[in-house]
Amino acid sequence: MQQLLFTVILSEMALILVLLFKTPLRKLVILGLDRVKRGRGPIMVKTVGATVFVVLLSSVYSLTEIQKRWIDEGALNPTDQVLMAKHLLEATLMGSSLFLALMIDRLHHYIRELRIRRKSMEAVQKQARGSENGKVEEAKALEEETAKLREKLKHLESELETRTKEVNAAEANAVALSKQSEGFLLEYDRLLEENQNLRNQLQSLDRRLSRSGSKKNT
Repeated sequence: MQQLLFTVILSEMALILVLLFKTPLRKLVILGLDRVKRGRGPIMVKTVGATVFVVLLSSVYSLTEIQKRWIDEGALNPTDQVLMAKHLLEATLMGSSLFLALMIDRLHHYIRELRIRRKSMEAVQKQARGSENGKVEEAKALEEETAKLREKLKHLESELETRTKEVNAAEANAVALSKQSEGFLLEYDRLLEENQNLRNQLQSLDRRLSRSGSKKNT
């Protein structure tokens, strides 16, 4: 019994040391503990733990009985001394084994939680990097679109300037043509007036000729 308890305690201490340091062996131990905690493993572990705890209570009870006899009788015989030392050693070993088993369970639980949180943190960091890359790409796309719009704006400004010059030239031509047409109208009016004067003069000459011809006939 004592040799078995010493073996169990040493094994548990070795497992704790393996779990404390990050080595390839720790992954194997964690996988083994994961399998133990699946299926019927937890029931078996709880059964063994409950049995050890009951035996521990029995040893503690035997210790209290021997202590009562010691108090009542005032002295212990050699047999009681040996039994008391044996029960005390077994109770200490069983309590230590249960405590170390609890430590192994908690270490395994915390290591798993740490691994899950690390994975979640890595996923969040990857997502953040992806969003940053997306923002950078979006910023580049916006810069390219801004550059295209600026080039288009420059082209439109140059085209507007060209059209404005053409409109100004057309307006100047229209003003010149309007002035020229006014000159033509004035010249036309002058020619009409001269034509009218000439007609009047011709009519007066015709009248004079007709009068002079009638006088000669008489």
